[in-house]
Amino acid sequence: MPNIPNMALKSGFDHRDRLIVALYAQLKAERETRETLEWAIRKGALSDEVLEAIASDPVRPVTSDDIASVERIIALDERRKAAPRDDD
Repeated sequence: MPNIPNMALKSGFDHRDRLIVALYAQLKAERETRETLEWAIRKGALSDEVLEAIASDPVRPVTSDDIASVERIIALDERRKAAPRDDD
């Protein structure tokens, strides 16, 4: 599979497209991590202490508020780019 983040930078995706690509890469990494963890558990490769540490440190899920914040940041950035500059 091609390197998705490098493709995003080279092809001129806008901010939303780059966000989607980044979220896809994050989701893919999380799935691979989960699959590897499941494999390690099945093989008995992890101690009870390690499993307890993993279980007690949950990853905070992305909420609709998080997405709204990202959308506001993108909109602000687009307005800044569109605004005429004083030093021109």
